[in-house]
Amino acid sequence: MFSASLLKNEEKAVFALRSLYQKYGYTPFKMSKFEEYDLYVRNKDFLVSDSVITFTGMNGKLLALKPDVTLSIVKNTKDIPDTVQKVYYNENVYRVSKSTQDFKEIMQTGLECIGNIDDYNIFEVIMLAAKSLEAISDSFVLDLSHIGIVSAVIDSIGCDRETGKALLNCIGEKNQSGIEKICSEKHVSPEGCQKLVALVGTYGKIGRVLPALEEICDTAETKSALAQLASICALLCASGLEDKINIDFSIATDMRYYNGVVFQGFVENVPTGVLSGGQYDNLMKKMGRKSGAIGFAVYLDTLERLGLTDKKYDVDTVLLYDENSPWADISKAVSELTGAGRSVMAQKSIPESIRYRQLLKLNGKGVEILENND
Repeated sequence: MFSASLLKNEEKAVFALRSLYQKYGYTPFKMSKFEEYDLYVRNKDFLVSDSVITFTGMNGKLLALKPDVTLSIVKNTKDIPDTVQKVYYNENVYRVSKSTQDFKEIMQTGLECIGNIDDYNIFEVIMLAAKSLEAISDSFVLDLSHIGIVSAVIDSIGCDRETGKALLNCIGEKNQSGIEKICSEKHVSPEGCQKLVALVGTYGKIGRVLPALEEICDTAETKSALAQLASICALLCASGLEDKINIDFSIATDMRYYNGVVFQGFVENVPTGVLSGGQYDNLMKKMGRKSGAIGFAVYLDTLERLGLTDKKYDVDTVLLYDENSPWADISKAVSELTGAGRSVMAQKSIPESIRYRQLLKLNGKGVEILENND
């Protein structure tokens, strides 16, 4: 019998998430380990890290080990009118790890919904993002934002692109004084500055935040974006997720690639986000596509830290034997223990620093219990 206790946290997550996505009709998508380097150069701001491992192919083209999955999926799918393509993936990517700050082969899983997407598709992806977090930990939160509201508020004050980018950075940092300073230097109206400051301070549960946004969203563009956000939030609340979702406009990202809803997911005991995603119609247009798209990725390398402080034992059972123990007896004892769902380490002596529930010793009469911590 296979014991799930032998799996690492990220490996357990892969099994759970794959089953979840298949349940909602998402099909697996496989791809090459590398792409032409030019794909990443043209879209470097879309990447989590702009550090890429490159090599020269046999035809002289510069190739790169895949640092991102979304770009490869967009590149290798086609526009199909009136159709929504729903795919999930479990791929290794090669980029600088948040935990080690060095290049690492990282397992990443997630999904993409591409095509003629509507508000239901957007809701479904966000709902699956929340369920993905729930599959990892009972204690999680999903932060939700809408780039349409942020961009419309920034556009309404009539600033140039560089100023807009600086304001977006301040929103991402929740830097109220930074916003006020930029507005003063660029002679932004007090009303416009007040909207931006209010947006930074707007955070919390759906029921509290949506009414507050009505005062900020007073243009046709902001009202339209708010109406979409409210529609999606209503579906999320009806799905029982209201207590697990916050609206947070500090999820600021590059508006050249993203539009509409964007989100980040967090679980207890992991100090960084373990999931991020959003609607990226702008990226699709940049890559010559007519379809819309929304998706997310779960960064499985961050799960290495999950539960390490709570894990009491490295193995269920340590089975001691000596040079006189018949190999058949050792094999039989191990098979019986693993068949009962326990993890077993067979050793001639107790390894240093190993934490175990039970210590057994194999002797001529059978198995003797030396310690039992159950």
